[in-house]
Amino acid sequence: MTKSPDFLNWQENELHKSISRFPERKEKFTNHGGGEINRLYIPEHIDDHYTDDIGFPGRYPFTRGVQPSMYRGRLWTMRQYAGFSTAAESNKRFRYLLDHGTTGLSIAFDLPTQIGYDSDHSMSTGEVGKVGVAIDSLADMETLFDAIPLDKVSTSMTINSPAAMLLAMYVAVAEKQGASADKIKGTIQNDILKEYVARGTYIFPPKPSLRLITNIFQWCGEQTPSFNTISISGYHIREAGSTAVQEVAFTLANGITYVQAALDAGLELDHFARRLSFFFNASSDLLEEVAKYRAARRLWARIMKVRFGAKNPTSWMLRFHTQTAGSSLAAQQIDNNIVRVTIQALAAVLGGTQSLHTNSRDEALSLPTEESVRTALRTQQVIAHESGVAETVDPLAGSYYVEQLTNKIEQEASALISKIEDNGGVVRCIEEGFIQRQIENSAYEYQQEIERGERIIVGVNKFEIEEETKPPLLRVDPRVEDDQVARLREVKANRNSDQVEKCLNTLKAAATGDTNLMPPIIAAVKEYATLGEICDVLRSVFGEYREGC
Repeated sequence: MTKSPDFLNWQENELHKSISRFPERKEKFTNHGGGEINRLYIPEHIDDHYTDDIGFPGRYPFTRGVQPSMYRGRLWTMRQYAGFSTAAESNKRFRYLLDHGTTGLSIAFDLPTQIGYDSDHSMSTGEVGKVGVAIDSLADMETLFDAIPLDKVSTSMTINSPAAMLLAMYVAVAEKQGASADKIKGTIQNDILKEYVARGTYIFPPKPSLRLITNIFQWCGEQTPSFNTISISGYHIREAGSTAVQEVAFTLANGITYVQAALDAGLELDHFARRLSFFFNASSDLLEEVAKYRAARRLWARIMKVRFGAKNPTSWMLRFHTQTAGSSLAAQQIDNNIVRVTIQALAAVLGGTQSLHTNSRDEALSLPTEESVRTALRTQQVIAHESGVAETVDPLAGSYYVEQLTNKIEQEASALISKIEDNGGVVRCIEEGFIQRQIENSAYEYQQEIERGERIIVGVNKFEIEEETKPPLLRVDPRVEDDQVARLREVKANRNSDQVEKCLNTLKAAATGDTNLMPPIIAAVKEYATLGEICDVLRSVFGEYREGC
């Protein structure tokens, strides 16, 4: 069937836009024989009926991807997650990753940082630098990014309750490097709602937490327009035991809550919505995962366009980062994890992810070694450069099974979102434990299937072997905590204490009112007020969240 003039005109326009935007990949568009147009995006044999059914890539409702050219124009960002011990040690790991081809950084913070305690707090004992890097003050952030130009590197920070403080430190470091705020790129997770249901690193109750999030939306919209202000996360929901449908439903329900909170705060929809991003899990059921991403993209586009009335097409786009499933990694026969991660990473790519982290084979036992991290990164690079899947957009489009499964996940997720809204919305469902029970029931059912042998996990409940040797593991030096506390004391001894106190008092006054909290937080950070000190000021005003209270 002859393609319509509208389609051919669109196809040609998108080709030339992509060549002008990504000249380094021009050969991908043109050097395949048959001229430029014949090899662009959609194979020649596909007719208009096909595209009428599932749409074009880069067009509403974005079932097939948010960009017309997808990876033919530019590969996904290979954003490896890293952070452990001290800022100096993590800086070395960041440089190692950059030297080996990582195209974006992603920071893991230690548990005290995630819940707003300094390293010298009694609650931090035994946890400093263990599951991520310890960041107590601007001094640590300066060390973390030493010799890493923040106007050249995109950085994602997995931080939620104290997201405003870590963003403030990042902006201050960029400023010290001479990079203006409007040039920095990256993402803060900044997704507190999933902490209440799936992860637990919350500090403040929901209402003031939503205020902090909308304050960030507003400030970044004016000061850091290229920075993603939130990464609405389904990853941790899935890691806690949800199904694919629940991951989509609860994530998008949280997204609806954030959008409504921003609108209630007086923000303009099409101004902040274009900087929303999402974060999904990549589990091992390859085709279900591909369908999950396609369904989520389509459902969010309709939510933004139809429900909220967004006018700008970029506001309709669900752009997402993916991480392979940490909960799927087994401590037994750890080399099997390389295969699991490869399947999961392929699912993310076939599903149209914008950035990807691949887990390392030894993460069921410890933080990953450099060798394991390199293998995880090479997994992405092999998929990108050797598998051929990046040569066409949405390679599984039109598969009867994938399209049917996409429809099924969308319908079931939409029904679950409606049920949440009928029960009073996300916050009420969290307070009443509805969402938590849904996840817990799914996790229990999954584990029962494994124990009954109905679900096979290779090397765990079938095909087991006796392993005589243990792999080399990364161990955090136990002296890290003492060293970090000593550095913190040095920072406190050398800063201007009067200025710190003045800034903290200003922050407290702002917190009791309704002004944007980002400016006083940034002012305090620049005077080397610590993360714990800033969070304690906000605790004194907002209180702390206690589950079930």
